[in-house]
Amino acid sequence: MKILVLGAGRMGLGAAYDLAHNSPDVAAVTVADLDAERARSVVSAVRSDKLTPAAVDVNDHAQTVALMRGHDAVISCVTYFHNLQLARAAIEARANFCDLGGNNAVVASELALDAEAQAAGVNIIPDCGLAPGMVSVLAAHGAARFDELEAIHIRVGGLPQQPRPPLNYQIVFSVEGLINEYVERARVIRGGQIVEVESLSEIEALSFPAPFERMEAFQTSGGTSTLPDTFQGRLLELDYKTIRYPGHCEQFKLLVELGLAASEEIDLDGTRVRPRRLLGEMLTRHLPADEPDVVLVRLAFRGRKDGRDARLRYDIIDRFDERTGLSAMMRTTAFPASIVAQMMARGETTERGARPQELVVPPDDFVAALAARDIHISEHQ
Repeated sequence: MKILVLGAGRMGLGAAYDLAHNSPDVAAVTVADLDAERARSVVSAVRSDKLTPAAVDVNDHAQTVALMRGHDAVISCVTYFHNLQLARAAIEARANFCDLGGNNAVVASELALDAEAQAAGVNIIPDCGLAPGMVSVLAAHGAARFDELEAIHIRVGGLPQQPRPPLNYQIVFSVEGLINEYVERARVIRGGQIVEVESLSEIEALSFPAPFERMEAFQTSGGTSTLPDTFQGRLLELDYKTIRYPGHCEQFKLLVELGLAASEEIDLDGTRVRPRRLLGEMLTRHLPADEPDVVLVRLAFRGRKDGRDARLRYDIIDRFDERTGLSAMMRTTAFPASIVAQMMARGETTERGARPQELVVPPDDFVAALAARDIHISEHQ
C-alpha cells in the first residue's frame, strides 16, 4: 500500500517512522509539507527507501487532490483547521483519510461528509491521535467487556520526565492545539445527558507508579470528541481530563483569565495584536521542547458483568524511546493514526463513509497493533 503523510513536523515524523519501520504492508510513503526542506529532513531522519519527500500547499485544493491521488490512505499531521478541506480533497481523490483532530466543530463538519465518502468508497476518520484517538478505541474495547456500562473516565497527559518551572510542562505538540484544549468548553455525559463544562475546572488528584505518584487532572476540551454521542443512552457518566504536574492548571488559568488566550485582536500602540497568537509565541520561546517525555493514560470503567458490579482500569505509561529518538507523544499520537490509516487501506474498518473511529476500528486488532509497537496496556480490576 501507498500512504501520504501531510505535515513534516513532530507527528509527521512519527507517522513516517511507523509506516517505514513497523508496517511491512506499506510499500511507499510520501511525506509532504509546504516547506520542501522540512519534508526532506523527515525523509533523511527516518532513513528508509520507502519514503519520498514532496512539497504541497494544502490550501491549494487542486494541487492537494493531485498529490492524494494514487495513495491508499492519507494522514493529516497539519494544524486542525485544515482538516475539513483536506477531507473534501481526499473524497475527490478517492483516498482514505484520517487526521489528528483537535477541534469538535471541525470534526463534526468532517463527519457530515458521510454520504460523499460512502459514494466515493472511502473512509474519513477524524481525531486519530492520542486523545481523542487511541483512547476512543480503548473506550470501545473496555466497554465491550461489560454487560451494562455506567461510567467511563478518561485521563491523559503528555509531560516532561523532568519538569521545570514555570509550568512544569514542555511543548510536545501544536501550541495552537494546546491553547484550544484549555479555552474551549468540554463535552461530557452527566446523569446520562450530554452537557458542557468549563475547561481548566474540576481539578482532581491521581497517582501512577513512581515517580508520578502526585499528579493532577482537570477538564479540557476535545478529548471526548464523538464519545458522548456514541455512548449517550448507554451510560450515566463519561468525561476526559488532562493530566499535569500539580499546580499547572491554576497557573495556566491565570493566563486565560488575564485575556492572554483571547482570539480577538486588540490595539497595542497602533498595532493590531491577537493575544492568543502572542501567548503561543511566548510559550514556544520559553518552554522546553524535545526533552525526554512521558505519556500517562488511564481509562476507568464501571458497570455490571454477569449480574455483579464490576470495575476495569486500563493504564499506559509510555516513555521517550532512546533507540529511535521518538518521543512518547510521537509514539502515542502518530502511531495510532498510522495504524488506522493502514486498517482503512486494507479494508479492515467495519464500514465506509465518514465515521468515528470507536464505531469502525476493530478494537482487538487495534490493541494488538499497539502491543506490536511496545505500547502496552496494564489492566486492573
